[in-house]
Amino acid sequence: MGEAEEVRRIWESLGLPGIIDVHTHFMPKPVMDKVWQYFDAQGPLIGRPWPITYRADEAQRVRTLREFGVWAFTSLVYPHKPDMAAWLNQWAAQFAARTPDCLATATFYPEPGAGDYVHAAIAAGTRVFKVHIQVGDFEPNDPLLDACWGAIEDAGIPVVIHCGSGPVPGNYTGAAPIARLLRRYPRLPLVIAHMGMPEYGEFLDLCLTHEFVRLDTTMAFTGFSEEMMPFSPDLTPKLRDAGERILFGSDFPNIPYRYAEALRAITERPGVDDAWARGVLFGNAAALFGLE
Repeated sequence: MGEAEEVRRIWESLGLPGIIDVHTHFMPKPVMDKVWQYFDAQGPLIGRPWPITYRADEAQRVRTLREFGVWAFTSLVYPHKPDMAAWLNQWAAQFAARTPDCLATATFYPEPGAGDYVHAAIAAGTRVFKVHIQVGDFEPNDPLLDACWGAIEDAGIPVVIHCGSGPVPGNYTGAAPIARLLRRYPRLPLVIAHMGMPEYGEFLDLCLTHEFVRLDTTMAFTGFSEEMMPFSPDLTPKLRDAGERILFGSDFPNIPYRYAEALRAITERPGVDDAWARGVLFGNAAALFGLE
């Protein structure tokens, strides 16, 4: 059986028309090359290799997702320094324009003018923002971001935010800074990447107590992550309770295993049923982004 056929059989067995993957990465080639170099060097930090399974050119990566039956995906870009976000946003807008199944994506960084280019991205039709607290090494409550968060809250555009402390902690990772942010912007539609790994319980609590907060499953529950940052079975009731606010994410192409494994981690998760899996793999994101 070919890989695409294997992937399709998983979602077809649930009666789904395909998958919506809210956590995929497409970036300018020089940036993607540096990201891959980062993961190539992660082995000593996390105690095991991190091979890039889908290391291929951009066109091949798009074809692969389409062959898998991914209805919609993202081009999650993120800066690690000032004077980078606006350029990434321009690239991502061009990528979305030529790739209609990609949800137009943008990003931002705490710097003068951030509010201006976030407003511009919203006006241009951005469907989702990406923020990486760990890589960017900034406090999400930095005053330079106030105009960004305010505009995004008003527009109701989801923000996929890497704020958990996996794979290695950052200066500002963890649930506490996000809880402070949500006290200031209670309608902010955050999508906590990686289920908040490894602070699963704390981020599930934030999701369950804040109407507009969601989680994505990126790398969670897979064998790779369970060896390092296992999801406690004691959290299964909360996982079920949050079911309508959990979205499938893969981290394609940067995953160290096959795409089908990420799907099986959802469909074979103990304590949840097929209806939960159908929502995670398609229905919840379709409702959020108006794709039904």
